[in-house]
Amino acid sequence: MKIVIIGGSGLIGARVAAILRAAGHAVVAASPRAGVNALTGEGLAEALDGAQVVVDLANAPSFEDAAVLAFFETAGHNLLAAARAAGVGHHLCLSIVGVDRMPDNGYFRAKLVQERLIRESGLPYTIIRATQFLEFLDGIAAAGTEGDTVRLSPGLFQPIAADDVAAIVAELALAPPRNGIVEIAGPERAPLDGIVARHLQAKGDPRKVVSDPEARYFGGRVEEFSLVPLGEARLGGIGLEEWGRLATRG
Repeated sequence: MKIVIIGGSGLIGARVAAILRAAGHAVVAASPRAGVNALTGEGLAEALDGAQVVVDLANAPSFEDAAVLAFFETAGHNLLAAARAAGVGHHLCLSIVGVDRMPDNGYFRAKLVQERLIRESGLPYTIIRATQFLEFLDGIAAAGTEGDTVRLSPGLFQPIAADDVAAIVAELALAPPRNGIVEIAGPERAPLDGIVARHLQAKGDPRKVVSDPEARYFGGRVEEFSLVPLGEARLGGIGLEEWGRLATRG
């Protein structure tokens, strides 16, 4: 089977490509560096020719509100049009748990637009909403740092390892389209501030994590259940401590 991965060289894309290639599929890891640009449309028709499945893992180069919206709207239109023209039978996209519950987060608003374009495209599709990746815990800590203090929300958090995300994405790419949403999350649910505090302590990071209900999550206000699945979800198997040990071993 020919499978095109948009964003195929990224954190998740490279892992998904390796899994699918090992299973014997013809994988095109599409990215601007490889001459395939969803934002401009360059190379899309050639890359998608003969493809049965498209996996959209692309990310915006800028997280500024207007720029990220323009990226997902334009790239979404281009990719979906090319997929329809190529007769693609399954369009799979990675999105975010809680994307519809944090309207003051510009990135979330843009991903919601991307989801709408997919649902209205007429293509058979699967949208996978994932919780935040464990690999981004350092970035979350940095965003909340003021001096030697890290201010973070006590809202619930359920981060998932990139390896688990990739395994589930690869599995669902080979499955029939759901024409709906699948939510995935890590095995442990706990307050955001507590998870980051444990992560920093395990690294020997001296910063102190302070619980602050008013702390924003990349611009968005966090309620208790903003960042975790509200219903049934597929759970990864790699928890915080195991992920930390794996990351340390490199």
